Formats: sequence, C-alpha cells, structure tokens
Amino acid sequence: MTEATLERIKAHAAQEMPRECCGLLLVRKGKEVYWPCRNLAAGAGQFRLAPEDYAAAEESGDVLAVVHSHPHLPATPSQADLVGCEASGLPWIILSWPTGALHEFTPSGYVAPLIGRVFSHGVLDCYALVKDYYQREVKIDLPDFDRQDDWWKAGQNLYRDNFSAAGFQVIDRSQLCPHDAILIQLGANVANHAAIYLGDGMILHHPMNRLSGRDVFGGYWQKNAVLYLRHKDLA
Repeated sequence: MTEATLERIKAHAAQEMPRECCGLLLVRKGKEVYWPCRNLAAGAGQFRLAPEDYAAAEESGDVLAVVHSHPHLPATPSQADLVGCEASGLPWIILSWPTGALHEFTPSGYVAPLIGRVFSHGVLDCYALVKDYYQREVKIDLPDFDRQDDWWKAGQNLYRDNFSAAGFQVIDRSQLCPHDAILIQLGANVANHAAIYLGDGMILHHPMNRLSGRDVFGGYWQKNAVLYLRHKDLA
C-alpha cells in the first residue's frame, strides 16, 4: 500500500468517527486507488458496505481488498470480520484509528463457532446461526437473505415472508422435534428472532447483544414464540 493510499484511508476514518469507515482498495488504470464506500450499518461498532458502491468500484477497476476502520479499538479482526473476509474471498485491511495501526489478513478457512459468537447483525445474527446450524448439523443449505438493520421497525416481515422459500413448513408446537425452527417475536409487531430446538426443552439461538448459546425453551422465550417450523428435507 502506498503512503498516499494510506493517508486517504486515514482521512476517511477521521471523517467517519465515531462510526467505522469502509472502502475498497482497487487497481484502476494501473494505479492503486482507495475507493471510499458508504457504511449502511445502524450501529457505531460495525459496518455494512453499500452494495451499490461495491458495484461501482468493480466497474471502475479491479478490487484488491476490503478496508475498514476500528475507532478507538485495536486493528485485531473480530469474529464478524473473519466471517466477512471468508465470504468476500478477498484480503481485508483494518485501520485502528486514531492510532494508525494496520492489520491485514486473508481468507484462511475460518468458521465461527455455533456457541459463543459475538452478535453482528447481517453477519453473525440469529438467522446466520440457524443457517450455519442447518449446514453443519443436518447438511441442509439455506438461502441467505439481505437484511437491513432493524428491518422489523421498517414494516418488513422477513421471517414470515421467506420461511417457505427457505424450505420450511409450519408445524404444531406439539410436534416439535430436534432441528425444528422456532420464530419468536421480541419487542416488535412481527417475528424478528429465530431459534433451533435441540430437544429436551432446550434451544440454540443468538439474541441481540448476547453471545450465541443454549437456553431453556420456557418462560420469556416460549411466551413470545409465534411459529414452529420444520424443514421439508426433515419431514
């Protein structure tokens, strides 16, 4: 990375404080270029690179790496960063700001654990856990769905609108078996949380602002459950 490119990244990081900046490193007409992108994430501690900006960068040159900042934090990649790097298939560069420390890493086969994940909406959230569980435990590949932060506050009903397309069928609570999915409504007008039933009254799930883990399916979780689903391949 050239000094001029690094200075542009630093300027972008300073401009976006206290939010994370994000962008792309390109080769454009034989020269290295930093391409700033919009961060669509609602929270200050994560980033979601605008798809339109990525597409524009691809039209302009060859994408070499994904860049983002860690305001007032070390440049050490988070679990979400490692997962995102694997999904992108590109090197990632993190700038700690304002210290200026850099860390570059590449896809290495990282797989986030099912238990103990740090929540990051759209990357490591309740649907990501369901998707990963099905792929690892029962060898069923679920589709991924683009989901904006706080989609349930914007009049969307993503779980109900998409569970059929993902291969799920509604079952009665009395039929609940291991590997079935449970949709839960938490402080919203629609189902906005999903869990996997493990059997013996236990669920696996990833609530916001908590690590993923097991919980007893009773009390608060059972009271707010609104739909029980079984994948057609497990029927």
